[in-house]
Amino acid sequence: MSLSVQILKNPDFRYLVGARLFCHMGLQALAVIVGWQIYTITKSEFLLGLIGLTEAIPAIISALFSGYAVDISTPRRVYRLCVATLCLNLAALYVLGAGVVPMPHDMLVPLLFVGVFISGIARSFMMPAYFSITPQIIERKDYSAASAWSNTAVQIAVMTGPVLAGMVYGFMGVGAAWVLPVTFMTLGFLCVLNINPKRHYEKVGIDKSALGNIVEGWKFVVTHRMLLTVMAVDMFAVLFGGAVAMLPAFASEILHVGPEGLGILRTAPAFGAILAALYFALRPMQTFPLTRMLWSVAAFGVCMIGFGLSTSFLLSVVFLAFSGLFDTISVVIRTTLKQILTPDHMRGRVSGISFMFVISSNEIGAFESGTAARLMGLVPSVVFGGVMTLIVVGATYFVTPNLRHKLYSADSEEEKSS
Repeated sequence: MSLSVQILKNPDFRYLVGARLFCHMGLQALAVIVGWQIYTITKSEFLLGLIGLTEAIPAIISALFSGYAVDISTPRRVYRLCVATLCLNLAALYVLGAGVVPMPHDMLVPLLFVGVFISGIARSFMMPAYFSITPQIIERKDYSAASAWSNTAVQIAVMTGPVLAGMVYGFMGVGAAWVLPVTFMTLGFLCVLNINPKRHYEKVGIDKSALGNIVEGWKFVVTHRMLLTVMAVDMFAVLFGGAVAMLPAFASEILHVGPEGLGILRTAPAFGAILAALYFALRPMQTFPLTRMLWSVAAFGVCMIGFGLSTSFLLSVVFLAFSGLFDTISVVIRTTLKQILTPDHMRGRVSGISFMFVISSNEIGAFESGTAARLMGLVPSVVFGGVMTLIVVGATYFVTPNLRHKLYSADSEEEKSS
């Protein structure tokens, strides 16, 4: 346990975790404010899903080359630029959304979508930069602990950002609420400015064209079955199973709570997630079996089914909290595996590809949720998504018999047999 806490004595790692904390608080607050404001204006579940698609499309397109840009550049510089862009974008959204510049709703809604679009571009470069910075400031044996501490910061952000945004929105109005994401992102930028990696690894070679290097990254992922499997399971499971985008509709139509209740619902998964993240931060996993990840994803799907069927606010919060706990187990496993299995000179590209999977599962999953809710109805769409998650897990289990018996150690490059 002492070794896992020792990593916090590294000032660069503390600033990196601080940046993750505040940037995600800003993004989470943004999601609540934009979601509630657009739903209040339009009363459209479809537009709630479209918010996710609006962020996903530019993120996926940019992710095709964002990882390569990180590999040939300095990750810290790219990270700074991304956070600075998000700060400026949120400041512009504050001016629009808070009514500093009054405008009719038919103009405001499209401009909010433009802000979400820009956020997607910045995030596509941000994740590969973070992934590449991490091994520059910590040792290999600390990958698992670093992943858990980083996820703890993210989950604290997910737990506090939405509830603060919801409470401020509900009690003080939209103008005061828009101050929060701007403030959080600015604090994140200050943390990024203080990160100064001491270890530098070899950059990607320049003997190939940009396209050749991008293709090389894809070949590495596609031919490495363990990497491809953990990315694919995460993408398809959350693509169908995620219900976050529908929370404003559930809060309003099913559970009959206002923005304050919405903030609590969005915070609930983080409550369970932070318990799991803190546990693994203090007691890092030593081996990372695929079966453990599959069981955790299956449990996540069960929680989504329970949430979809619940008509009790308290019970819904409980199901969401457990969904966050099981999802975090999966996150720690797959994040550490990606760090262990990815060579230094390819970290940006592998992370960029991974981000495409993540953004597809989260943001396109939000669009899928909105579309399914429109076609099936709100509750059936969430139950259907949970069932599809279980099908994805079952199919993966049966088609990967060899991978199920492989273990990877955080402090060793060698693969072990279970």
